[in-house]
Amino acid sequence: MSEESESNLASKAAIAAGAAIGSAAIAAALLFVKRRKARNEEKPLHPEEAPETD
Repeated sequence: MSEESESNLASKAAIAAGAAIGSAAIAAALLFVKRRKARNEEKPLHPEEAPETD
């Protein structure tokens, strides 16, 4: 009977670990998309009105 409870505990731990990894992956993907979108909305490094230095 102890083998069954250990197996049940191990499966619960595996499910919890999988859920944590999945949640972390989703959070990382959302942060990546947010950062990428913010970079696209930034002004270019060299504005069109910059004086020429040549």
